[in-house]
Amino acid sequence: MLRQVELIERVKRYDPGADEAVIKRAYEFAMAAHGSQTRASGDPYYSHPIEVAGILTDYRLDASSIVTALLHDTLEDTDVTFDELKSTFGLEIAQLVDGVSKLSQLELQSDKAKQAENFRKLVLAMSRDIRVLLVKLADRLHNMRTLRHIESEEKRRRIARETMDIFAPLAERIGMRPIKDELEDLAFAELNQDALDSVLRRLDFLRREGGDLVGAIIAELNQTLAEGGVTAEVSGREKAPYAVWCKMQRKNVSFEQLSDIMAFRIVVETVPDCYLALGVMHGRYPVVPGRFKDFISMSKPNGYRSLHTGILGPEDHRIEIQIRTQDMHDIAEYGVAAHWQYKQGRARPKEGHKYRWLQELLEILESAAGPEEFLEHTRLEMFQDQVFCFSPKGEVYALPRGATVIDFAYAVHSEVGDHCVGGKINGRMLPLRTQIQNGDQIEILTSKNQTPSPEWEQIVVTGKARSRVRRFVRQEQRLQFVSLGQAILDKAFSREGRKLSDRALKGKISRLKCDTIEDLYAKVGEGRYTGREVVQAVFPETGKEAKDGKVVPIARERKAAKKVQPIPIKGLIPGMAVHLAKCCYPLPGDRIVGIVSTGKGVTIHTIDCDTLASFADSPERWLDVAWHTDGEEGGTRVGRIKVVLVNEPGSLSELATAIAKNGGNISNLKITNRNLDFFEMLVDVEVRDRRHFANTLAALRATPGINSVERARG
Repeated sequence: MLRQVELIERVKRYDPGADEAVIKRAYEFAMAAHGSQTRASGDPYYSHPIEVAGILTDYRLDASSIVTALLHDTLEDTDVTFDELKSTFGLEIAQLVDGVSKLSQLELQSDKAKQAENFRKLVLAMSRDIRVLLVKLADRLHNMRTLRHIESEEKRRRIARETMDIFAPLAERIGMRPIKDELEDLAFAELNQDALDSVLRRLDFLRREGGDLVGAIIAELNQTLAEGGVTAEVSGREKAPYAVWCKMQRKNVSFEQLSDIMAFRIVVETVPDCYLALGVMHGRYPVVPGRFKDFISMSKPNGYRSLHTGILGPEDHRIEIQIRTQDMHDIAEYGVAAHWQYKQGRARPKEGHKYRWLQELLEILESAAGPEEFLEHTRLEMFQDQVFCFSPKGEVYALPRGATVIDFAYAVHSEVGDHCVGGKINGRMLPLRTQIQNGDQIEILTSKNQTPSPEWEQIVVTGKARSRVRRFVRQEQRLQFVSLGQAILDKAFSREGRKLSDRALKGKISRLKCDTIEDLYAKVGEGRYTGREVVQAVFPETGKEAKDGKVVPIARERKAAKKVQPIPIKGLIPGMAVHLAKCCYPLPGDRIVGIVSTGKGVTIHTIDCDTLASFADSPERWLDVAWHTDGEEGGTRVGRIKVVLVNEPGSLSELATAIAKNGGNISNLKITNRNLDFFEMLVDVEVRDRRHFANTLAALRATPGINSVERARG
């Protein structure tokens, strides 16, 4: 645990003008407030806020952030009040602590709705002052470092999954790469220890085999740059284990096939020097095709700027090179925290509000029906790889990979999205469902008469677009219910010789548990009340009387009928027999097509199935079908994999264990070939959907006894 003097020295090192007295006062205040409280590890509780403050000093945050870190649990876990903090440390500190403390129970919530509500609060708090998020990330990082002390395995895994789903993506969004990497690795260790161990063993093997390879590469790169007249500082960095694992999954390659386990960084003085260094590298070494990315001219949403390229470098090693200036490097290392680093004695906290993605989260918040829907849409915003595209005026937009013309329209403006009818991509008129590629220039065509279609929800991939479409559909649905309910009541009142009027309904709507007359119409339209029940509530004398002369009470509001779960495949005629092809084993999430066979119904194939070539001359047999959802209908499907195992004891056991640990189940296994070194087999695995299948393949690729694994086709 950091002593008071050490903490103050750390802050004074990068901010000599920091208020030493207020940090000292906060340190002592936290120790006194937490008193004899202890953590799961047995350590004094006050050691936690002190360590959180220590983490923030690594990012050179201002004194207010350090004080907030020291006090962040006092409101929630002690008798300290907001007014007491305000009088002792001022309004700014009290508000920051209040913003963080409201979220301190997030990791203790098992209820999904409560978790979503807390995440909604986090977004609101960080939109006012993003330092709330910086303190929260440091708080979560220290909790993850001490996660092993929690006895409940279920609780540890839940916290790890929450860290992976929410906090690591948020850290990446604000450019805090070191925190993001460590959070992911710590969560990865809890969620998939076997896969982590496998990656670590292979990284360790590379270090031993490579010896001083990194030093030799750095020396040659320095010499090459000097000969080219570029003054630069070169360093090497090994990718984080979880990042390596993700790349193996994303590219469906083995560890040995990865070319950028090590990234070499070249830091130069100016932006022109970046491009000069790039020219020197490309002039001296062969370029790896498809590996060049210019994040200087098109920076990432979190402010990251750099040139990335892949080369066949010294000693014919394929390496990744990142070229940037020192300012770019500071942003890459410290993210939004770089805006609080002191330059010429002044901090610049207001620059943290420039992030467009944060504004988009707030727009999603306005459109979402509730906290859980907000959390769903926000995850869509944070999780996907990105493509960069342009408006006709040259403005750059970063969208998730797979985004469509509709997503782009909503990124430009919500109203543009609502009224878009088409889009020109690079001058060509293309459908709204067309996926955008890197570098596309897009012009949106709109019409005042156009409104969002419910089908758009299945096309769009951004949280903002999906939330807006859902909001419009809800509003349209309500308008229809209101119109229908009003017509039903009008007829019901007429039958009793009464006239429907707002005056007659006004005094009775509270009895019907409605806030407005429009709410009453909507509930009648939904079928929660009948017209007769409303007439009886407004004019009790029209109700049927019981023997004792009392009026029979109206029925309680009926719950809306449960939605019938749709069949897995949409686009089929009701009652038609459906079969999943045994040649390609389609899974929820795959792009699929239906082939009609007389007497057999429809057989579903993946869109890239080789068998489809035999039906090329019979277009009338093809059906345009799709999964209703990516596996949300429940149950499992069979995916077939082709595996090559090392012929040694225990390899088959490793295969079965890896599949089981990833939630899969072997339903069939057939050995197709065997020799002294290897044996090949086909394995049928029960999985939920394509993503589950891909995760299983990735786990198998990281298993030592497995030489290769791929999805079987035919």
